Amino acid sequence: MHHLIRKFALLAVATATTTTAAVLPTPSTQAVPRLIGTTEFGVRFEPDGDPGQCGGRQGEQWHLNGEWSDQIQLDTDDRPGGCRLAFGIYDPQNQMRDASVRYAFQSAPGAGPGQCGNEGDYRIPTSSTARTFGPAIRIDTDSRPGGCTLTFLVSNTPSVTLDIRYAGDGDVRQCGGALPNDLFTASPGHPVALTVDTDNRPGGCRMQLRLNI
Repeated sequence: MHHLIRKFALLAVATATTTTAAVLPTPSTQAVPRLIGTTEFGVRFEPDGDPGQCGGRQGEQWHLNGEWSDQIQLDTDDRPGGCRLAFGIYDPQNQMRDASVRYAFQSAPGAGPGQCGNEGDYRIPTSSTARTFGPAIRIDTDSRPGGCTLTFLVSNTPSVTLDIRYAGDGDVRQCGGALPNDLFTASPGHPVALTVDTDNRPGGCRMQLRLNI
């Protein structure tokens, strides 16, 4: 009889263990997915000479609507080469609709030749299928006279704006007279023009951007 009771007891324990194991949830191994369908603003910033002239975040970066981009720093001087800069908008749900965001790049009055590469007025491409960039401008200001003017323009809708943080981290006269933590907003009818004239004076110009819809 004792052997029979012991057998039934072991059987009950085994059954309970199997039942408990069957109902335990399986741990998830998937990462939290990125928000789907949200507009992103892209910046591509890269050196074509001495990389120390192009500080902060180099390469390609994309940030969700309403988020600041990582900071870049322009400090082109008499060292070889300069910095290339381009922008893009990824808009999978067509949130931008008919909005147009542009960047115009030109030599400031009296600027020496070759400081402002690929001058022109470009629309930031807005794509629903791929993260792409517009034409790259090239900044190579040094000890030659003058510098470059980079202007951001928004048109066609009042609901879209582009915020720009632009500040000098040394001699602020290199950055269009910007003071630390200056904040500008490009909106329809209100373009933002920034001057870049970095040379061998201390410091350079720091920039961040944020798209708002």
